[in-house]
Amino acid sequence: MTMSSRDLWTSRLGFILASAGAAVGLGAIWKFPYMAGTNGGSAFIIPYILFCFTLGMFLLLAEMVVGRAGRAASINSMIRVGKSKFWGIFGTVGIATGFLILTFYSTIGGWCVAYAVDAAMGNGIITDLSQLGTHFNNFASDPVLGIFYQIVFMIMTAGVVIFGVQAGIERLAKYLMPTLFILMIVLIIRGLTLPGAWQGVEFMFSFNWDEFNADSLFNAMGFCFFSLSVGAGTLIVYASYLSEDANLPHSTAWVAFLGILAALLGGLMVMPPVFAFGLEPTAGPGLTFVTMPAVFAHMPFGTFFAVLFYICLIVAAITSSVSIFEAVVAAMGDLHVSRRTAVPVAFISIMIIGVFCTMSFGPLADFKIFGKTVFDLLDYLTSNVGMPLTALGLAIVAAWVNWPETRKQLTASCPLSSATLTAIRLGIGIISPIVIITVVARSI
Repeated sequence: MTMSSRDLWTSRLGFILASAGAAVGLGAIWKFPYMAGTNGGSAFIIPYILFCFTLGMFLLLAEMVVGRAGRAASINSMIRVGKSKFWGIFGTVGIATGFLILTFYSTIGGWCVAYAVDAAMGNGIITDLSQLGTHFNNFASDPVLGIFYQIVFMIMTAGVVIFGVQAGIERLAKYLMPTLFILMIVLIIRGLTLPGAWQGVEFMFSFNWDEFNADSLFNAMGFCFFSLSVGAGTLIVYASYLSEDANLPHSTAWVAFLGILAALLGGLMVMPPVFAFGLEPTAGPGLTFVTMPAVFAHMPFGTFFAVLFYICLIVAAITSSVSIFEAVVAAMGDLHVSRRTAVPVAFISIMIIGVFCTMSFGPLADFKIFGKTVFDLLDYLTSNVGMPLTALGLAIVAAWVNWPETRKQLTASCPLSSATLTAIRLGIGIISPIVIITVVARSI
C-alpha cells in the first residue's frame, strides 16, 4: 500500500501521543507500583529506566523502521522489509500475541470500569482491608458482572478504532493522554499532602544496595518489555501511518520518555498515600483494587479522588487496548477486509476467548492447563513467548536482513553520524537479542 492510499497521522504530536498511549497502559498504574514495591523500590526503578532508554529504544526503533518502511500491519511489513515470506511468521506471532493479550487485558480493563462505577456510587470505599479483599474476590469471581464489564470495556475500545486513525485513535490520544497526566498530577499532589507520605517517595527513590540483586534486575528487564508494549505489533502499525519526514529517533525517544514518566507518576500516585496510612507497599496486584480503596476511605473527599484514580486506570487501559485492537484490525485490512467488518469480527473473536479469562477467577478457577488458569496461561505465553519472539524477529530483520532500509528510515529526516548508526545497529542486532534470550531463558 502506498503512502497516498494509506491513512496518515495529521501531526507528529498525534503519533507520539498515540504511541505513548500504546506504551502507557495499565502497567504504568496497575503494575509498576507493586513491581517497585516487591523489588526494592529504586533497586528496580533505576535499572528499569536504563533498560527503557537503551534496550527499549532499540526495539521501539526496530518496530518503527519496519512499520514505516513496510506500510502495513506487522505480517506484511515484516515480509516486505525482510524480503521473504519467512519473516511474516514473526509478524503473525506479533498479531496473535496482541490478540491474546486483549483477551485477558480486557478482563482487567473491565475491573477498572467496575471500580470507577462503584466509586462514583460511593461503594467499596471502606478502611477494612479484609472486607475490601472479600469484596474484590466476590466481584472477580462473579462471571456475570465480570463479563458484563469486560464487554463494556471492549465496546469502548472498538468504538474508538472503528472511526479510524485520524477521527478515532489520534483524536482520542490528543485528548486522553494530556487528561491522564493532569489527573495523575492532581492525585500525586493530594497524596503528597498527607502526613507521612514522604516515606513513600523515599521508598521509591532511596537506593538500597541490599535490595539490588539478579531478581530486581531481570524483573526490570521484563517490565521494560511489558511497559513499552514491544513485540505486540502495535508500533509497527502506528509507524505505518507515519509520514516520511518524521524523525524516528526523536519520536522513539519521546515515546520512551513518556512511558517512563507515566510509570513514575503512577508510582508517586500510589506509594505516598499507601505509606501515609501505614499500608503494605508490597501487596501485589491487590495494591490497586484492595489497598487503594482503603487509602481513599481515609482521605477527605475520598470518593472524589477514588473516581479520579479509576478514571486514570480506564484512560491508561483504553489507550493501550486501542493500539492492540488497531494492530489486529489493520492485519485484517491487509487481507482487504473493511474496517467496519474487521472491528466487529475482531471484537467477537476476542470476547469468545476473553470470557474464559474472566471466568478464570470464578467458575473456571480450578480448570488448569499446565498448572495455570486460562488467564495465567495466556499472560505467560504472551509475555514469555509471543512478545520476545516477535521482538527477536524484528531485531534480526532491522539490523541484519535489511540494514540499508533501516539506515534509510533512520536518516530520512535528519542525518546521523556513522558512529551513531553503528551503535544503533549493534544495539538492535546484538544487545537486544542477547537480552531477549536471557530474559526468556530465566523466566522459563
